[in-house]
Amino acid sequence: MFFLGFSAGLPLLLVFSTLTAWLRDYGVSRTAIGFFAWVGITFSIKVLWAPIIDHLRLPSLIAGLGKRRSWMLVSQLGVALGLVGMASVNPQLALTEVALLALWVAFCSASQDVAIDAYRIEAMDENYQGAMAANYVFGYRVAMLVAGAGALYIADIASWSVAYLSMAALMGIGVITTLMIAEPNHPRVNGEAEELQNMWVERLLGQGQHSRLKEWFIRAVACPFIEFFQRNGRFALVLLIFIGIFRLSDIAMGIMANPFYLDLGFTKTEIAEISKVFGFFCTVLGSFLGGIFVVRYGIARPLILGAVMVACTNLLFAQLALIGPDKTWLALVISADNISGGIANAVLIAYLSSLANKAYTATQYALFSSLMTLPGKFISGFSGIVVDAQGYAQFFIYAALMGLPAILLSIYLWRREKREWVGEEPQPG
Repeated sequence: MFFLGFSAGLPLLLVFSTLTAWLRDYGVSRTAIGFFAWVGITFSIKVLWAPIIDHLRLPSLIAGLGKRRSWMLVSQLGVALGLVGMASVNPQLALTEVALLALWVAFCSASQDVAIDAYRIEAMDENYQGAMAANYVFGYRVAMLVAGAGALYIADIASWSVAYLSMAALMGIGVITTLMIAEPNHPRVNGEAEELQNMWVERLLGQGQHSRLKEWFIRAVACPFIEFFQRNGRFALVLLIFIGIFRLSDIAMGIMANPFYLDLGFTKTEIAEISKVFGFFCTVLGSFLGGIFVVRYGIARPLILGAVMVACTNLLFAQLALIGPDKTWLALVISADNISGGIANAVLIAYLSSLANKAYTATQYALFSSLMTLPGKFISGFSGIVVDAQGYAQFFIYAALMGLPAILLSIYLWRREKREWVGEEPQPG
């Protein structure tokens, strides 16, 4: 799981913050760089094709690997080929080709995420899922360090083409791992879930013979969403809105981080050392603290803390924009940003896991994780326009204000949970 986590985490920054540093280094406008954030929407809509990966077996030679491993292998090879293509293109001469290749890498990477999540859930029983997830996350974070700091170091010493070719070669770690592991057993749908599926197939298609495609769509795609809304009622809409806006402030500013550092006057090596390496350990610390807070205080109150911290750190970025290239201030801002992001992300993952029905864990979790990033990715596409028009300081203030709805909804969820807990308490006498 560590090596599969590494394979899953490596492509993310190569089509996000590392890519923006490359584009800015080649003189691409901030407005154009902002639109590249929409490449990340691919990760936010993977739920659309997750049921296909979950149920469809690939044909031909790789079919012998099994359903999970074959999808993982195809996705990993697709990522590697896309990175090789990006390494061979000059953004100054062919920006559209860079965007299309980045989109391809993001699509293959998101597909790999779906396949690995399904493998992780099926490969081991519930008692080992915590260890599986922990190793996966650790590998993912190490890969982000390599794709962030590592790629910047290589680009500074050699070139961006060499950096991306090196990252393509490192995808071989995932390929080798996929070829070495065993295909897991695929559990059958449990009785409760099957009963729900049969009811909706009969209700929507009637009795008798049905189109296999229509029946598959209802069972694999529609029923996980139907179950979620049946279980939560109208409150399901509040939950989905909350999931969509919780990381809005954080994601909206992320696309402009590396261009911001470069425009302030920091070198790529300084960015790698402070933002990536130092930031990596701060993120790990934040994730560790988030886990402790959930165990000690439950989920609701740490959600409020995470939402407040993420919004406030954007104000520190605004202050850094006014101060200039001060490495001490950069370290302070990075530590605050990564610790708060680590806390918020760890608590949110715990919250999303608590919302998923185990009968539909893969599809419902894909829905939550997709929705978690979609609004932020869309809005961040306009970030370059705001920076060009009003400057970095004003942009980061706007990003901080975007965090206010998440803070208010976090407080609402905490108060609602508190009312439900009081209502369940036995009354005296």
